[in-house]
Amino acid sequence: MTDPLCSLRAAHEFAGQAPEVGGQLLELALERARNQESGRRPIHAFLSLAEPPPDAWRAASRSPAGSPLAGIPVAVKDNICTLGLPTTCGSRILEAYVSPFAATAVRRLERAGAWIVGKTNLDEFAMGSSTETSAYGPTRNPVDLDRVPGGSSGGSAAAVAAGVVPVALGSSTGGSVRQPAAMCGVVGVKPTYGRVSRYGLVAFASSLDHIGVFARSVRDAAHVLEAIAGCDEHDATSGRQEVPRAAALDDVDLSGAVIGVPGEYLGAGLDGRSRRLFKRAVETAERGGARVVPISLPTTSAAIACYYVVAPAEASANLARYDGSRYGLRSSGAVAYSEAVRRTRGEGFGDEVRRRILLGTYVLSAGYSEAYYRRARDMRGAILEDFGRAFARVDAVFAPTTPTHAFRFGEKADPYDMYRSDVYTVAANLAGIPAVSIPIGNVDGLPVGAQLMCGRWREEQMLGIAAALEELLEYRHPLTRR
Repeated sequence: MTDPLCSLRAAHEFAGQAPEVGGQLLELALERARNQESGRRPIHAFLSLAEPPPDAWRAASRSPAGSPLAGIPVAVKDNICTLGLPTTCGSRILEAYVSPFAATAVRRLERAGAWIVGKTNLDEFAMGSSTETSAYGPTRNPVDLDRVPGGSSGGSAAAVAAGVVPVALGSSTGGSVRQPAAMCGVVGVKPTYGRVSRYGLVAFASSLDHIGVFARSVRDAAHVLEAIAGCDEHDATSGRQEVPRAAALDDVDLSGAVIGVPGEYLGAGLDGRSRRLFKRAVETAERGGARVVPISLPTTSAAIACYYVVAPAEASANLARYDGSRYGLRSSGAVAYSEAVRRTRGEGFGDEVRRRILLGTYVLSAGYSEAYYRRARDMRGAILEDFGRAFARVDAVFAPTTPTHAFRFGEKADPYDMYRSDVYTVAANLAGIPAVSIPIGNVDGLPVGAQLMCGRWREEQMLGIAAALEELLEYRHPLTRR
């Protein structure tokens, strides 16, 4: 029997038409979550777990008829606000903080009949690429417990990869959905900026933040995206474009698709075995009927530098609100307000968050804003123009998601080495275009992913190409249950 928590279809086959079995899906997900948290070497994907209502099966029976998410257990990254569960952002400064409201994406999931199982671990305030900077300890990659799951949404990616939940929400500022998806062997979707409301997503860098989706398949991710997408009066940046329909993926193939492969993504920084897997995926796309052409994205080499000016600058402003006077941690013993703020932020923020706040404050300071921040904004415009020229020629851009597969804990102690983990993902965030990572194979049993990027608001086109390629690749996850 197929594992009922590996896909939406398997979950519905397990539940059938009996509402009491729908409640059992939630119990099964919670049991698995508790088991993986209590072992000798826990994955530590979750920071908090929900308590199921005593009449869960009755609540399941009230789920919307025909909804693909009815009765489905879902995990939510712990920087997305929920009612009744803490929203800590992986930081001591928000330890035990419970939001008085739920994010729009969470409310829409629940309206579609989904269950929130718990909140997942993350790099503190989503600042990291390995989930090692969480104040509550790192998450382990369920494929290899000695390796990182990627970040910053490592907990959500690990929860899906481990079979705790079939789908999960994460967030992406510079690649924090696609990168952990690639390292854990699952699908990760970052939609167009504005496709999904950011209301209830704790701000890191407001012009770069996205809520994204993890799943075992492109189609499952598409169902979640359809449920959470759409305009929201609480978010002025949310778009009014028509919501992408998962049904559009029912009959897809690659015939006639023109796919561009940027040479800048295949340079010396890409692991050789990952390059071979990527080239095999390109050949698979061609056999499936796609026309693959070489393209150039010249600003790729500047994307990391641009990101690490823009993102910290916005973070330094957004995180100024954590001063101990309104919510979260407040240091005791200080007499003057200034001393209380200094102590609170010093005790509450970890090293990486402090590093980025300092960097952001520096690039915004008098005498340096023109030299750094304005130039980074100009480069961001050039990156967007690069993609615009590419999408005038091709339907989608296809590239590796990460330079390497999942690395070992502590392997990237140098912050610069860690930042380069996102070298292939930051450009899509800077441009605000949709992108999806799909697994394309394994190296020594470790997953490797590749990403498709399309023009703004072209999620249906992007997911259609991704779903067709996914079928042709026939990827088998190392932890697949039968």
